[in-house]
Amino acid sequence: MLRSSILLLFAALTAFSLTACSKPIPPPGHWEGGYSGGGTLVAARVEVEADGQVKVSAPDITNLQNAKPEQLQQQRDILAADLASGWDSVVPRPFDFDGKTFRKPGGIAPQMVWDKDTNQMTLEIYIGADPALPVTLRSVDAFHDNPWPSG
Repeated sequence: MLRSSILLLFAALTAFSLTACSKPIPPPGHWEGGYSGGGTLVAARVEVEADGQVKVSAPDITNLQNAKPEQLQQQRDILAADLASGWDSVVPRPFDFDGKTFRKPGGIAPQMVWDKDTNQMTLEIYIGADPALPVTLRSVDAFHDNPWPSG
């Protein structure tokens, strides 16, 4: 009786330790969004596949500080069209995932940050030598022609 209890306890501790040391699984799903500010526009999509591979595309346009509102809207429309038309050619790739942050394999810089509680993804865009530009993405069941939220 004592021996079987010890074996059962050992089996439970072994299972717990294997689970505790296992690599976090990336959350499968689709996220999209856009950024507009400081003369920069970004249209973005992210798809995390069931096997953990990630498709990401984020075309951007910079130096629009002096653009008129109608020019900005035209550029947003162009980015949205480029994002949608180029999506099928985006190749999935691996990322290291720690349960919250996605990094290039072996990399240090965050590429995406996932908030489990809200299922929100933030894409970190690196343009030139500037610090990372966080682009907040929303979870969607399917991608839209226009990644910017309406209204």
